[in-house]
Formats: sequence, structure tokens, C-alpha cells
Amino acid sequence: QVQLVESGGGLVQPGGSLRLSCAAVGNIFNIYYMGWYRQAPGKERELVASFSSSYAESVKGRFTISGDNAKKTVYLQMNSLKPEDTAVYYCRYQRRFDDYWGQGTQVTVSS
Repeated sequence: QVQLVESGGGLVQPGGSLRLSCAAVGNIFNIYYMGWYRQAPGKERELVASFSSSYAESVKGRFTISGDNAKKTVYLQMNSLKPEDTAVYYCRYQRRFDDYWGQGTQVTVSS
């Protein structure tokens, strides 16, 4: 069993930055199989960034995914935030038959 614990969300003004963290508790093969998704109110959950699938067009050049295998932790550095980035951000680990999600962390971009 794997538990994913996200942190780092909050309220930020347009143009600001946030860094999200996702720590895996339990056995994972490699952080390569982890990624970030988000879901805005009334919208479908979408991929934001992953090591295997790169970035959503809407965040390219502004968001960066990184990680530390020894700490089993991935990060999402979000710069130049826009109001349309407001969403609940989720961490996911998916490899073969293993598919785990974090509880989500709220990011609100507003003045």
C-alpha cells in the first residue's frame, strides 16, 4: 500500500509562485511514475506534469516538476500563476496495476 501526502498549497496573488510537495509513504519503484494533476470546479481532472508525459500546454514554461528518489518525494514549482490555475492539485503514482492518488491540496490564485 502506498500513501501520497501533498503539501504546499494556498492562496497566492496572480504572478506569484508556489511549490507543491508530494511524499510517498510505502514502497514505490521510482518517482518517475509519479505526476501532478489538477481539478478545477466544474471541470474534469487533468494532467499537469509528469516525468513520463511532460507538461500540459497551459503550464509549459511556468511549471516545473522535479523530485528526489531517496526521499520518495516529487515537487511542482509553479511560477507566474494565473487565476485559471486555481484548482485542487493531486499527486498520483501509477505503475502497472498500482494506481494511487493523494488527498489533494488547494491552490487559489486571486488578488
